[in-house]
Amino acid sequence: MKPSDRIFVALDTVDVEHAVALARQLKGTVGGVKIGAEFFTASGPDGFERVAEVGLPVFLDLKFHDIPNTVERAVRAAIKLKPFMLNVHAMGGEFMLRAAAAAAEETAAEAGIERPLVLAVTVLTSLSAADLAAMGISASLPRQVTRLAVLARDCGLDGVVCSCAEIMALRGACGARFKLIVPGIRPSWAAGDDHKRMITPADAIALGADYLVIGRPIIRAADPAEAARRICDEIACLSDAAPRSDGD
Repeated sequence: MKPSDRIFVALDTVDVEHAVALARQLKGTVGGVKIGAEFFTASGPDGFERVAEVGLPVFLDLKFHDIPNTVERAVRAAIKLKPFMLNVHAMGGEFMLRAAAAAAEETAAEAGIERPLVLAVTVLTSLSAADLAAMGISASLPRQVTRLAVLARDCGLDGVVCSCAEIMALRGACGARFKLIVPGIRPSWAAGDDHKRMITPADAIALGADYLVIGRPIIRAADPAEAARRICDEIACLSDAAPRSDGD
């Protein structure tokens, strides 16, 4: 996998035209873009399709979390948009996770399209151990993340969205084929924001991340494509120095 293929840029905007313009600027320099709740709530499937028409793979980041029947129906609807990957929240539990995995498999087969990666969110990267304790979760943050990731794997999901702090533990607990998608990525030359667990792109790949979600350091740059290329160069330098051994 090329360094650029690993990068999904978060299009954190409600403006469809701006999102499409960013996607066009970034095409050829990154692996895809991420559309989240803010954009989808404002623009819906039509906005998603406008961005998808640019030709970049899309990560639909809506973190479905509801009763199994509702999540199943939501996943079925999402599959018809043909995202590259989508996610649900692991805290929905075993039956919800299994329903999501089955719905994705069945709907893609019925439509004759490639099934997207179905991911689980474990613990949001904006949360700390103190935040978990305040919510009544007694497990440590690493233990909670690992527990939910293993549950997601056992329920048939393809991977999880996790922070940099959990990459090595999850790779060990869930295996080499389990996909790890890491937000909270900040190049050394960019300022931190509201992610409490952050890492540089090169370090995340070195630890075993498959895909990186990067937003503000790219979309707020004077030249987003150049910022993306700069990040790819950093990852490439690391790869040249210490090639990964996971088959990529």
